[in-house]
Amino acid sequence: MALCLGQVFSKDKTFRPKKRFEPGTQRFELYKKAQASLKSGLDLRKVVQLPEGENLNDWIAVHVVDFFNRINLIYGTVSEYCSERTCPIMSGGLRYEYRWQDGKDYKRPTKLPALKYMNLLMDWIESLINNEEIFPTRVGVPFPKNFQQVCKKILSRLFRVFVHVYIHHFDSICSMGAEAHINTCYKHYYYFISEFNLIDHSELEPLEPLSHVS
Repeated sequence: MALCLGQVFSKDKTFRPKKRFEPGTQRFELYKKAQASLKSGLDLRKVVQLPEGENLNDWIAVHVVDFFNRINLIYGTVSEYCSERTCPIMSGGLRYEYRWQDGKDYKRPTKLPALKYMNLLMDWIESLINNEEIFPTRVGVPFPKNFQQVCKKILSRLFRVFVHVYIHHFDSICSMGAEAHINTCYKHYYYFISEFNLIDHSELEPLEPLSHVS
């Protein structure tokens, strides 16, 4: 029998502290609206659509943070199986390899073990979503002009987590009974990035069979 989501994504498996929305803010209300739609059993294609009268950047911000949190949890379930020995390269099978570059410590694309890559990735995303100049939380403070470009890069790199987990650790996911939850999260992610053209579809090639979901 499959484990319940609370058992699979237990606190001790969380990859890192979660970014949360402040109660009382507009973004918190949007987050609650999005979560309520998810739990209602609505078609995921409809769930991702921008609610009438809402700001697109707010909607994107809410989802970027939520996907960051949930994909953290997903990787947390398999991180104990993802070591330098088992995953010496951040990859998705033999055809796809991802190298890290951040313009600071890694000025050129650098080959890294998957676990190291994941740590750097999550640190990088966390620094962005906690940056008030990029993800403002105060009422009346506008998003920067490059906000959607930043989000596209975040979502593109988060996609690589799905690739690695599906191709290298899906047996572990199945053994925990978590595959249905992972699949739902991926479908939600896929419909969202497709709805707002947030990732070049050529980047989705590693999981192309999963992208034709109903």
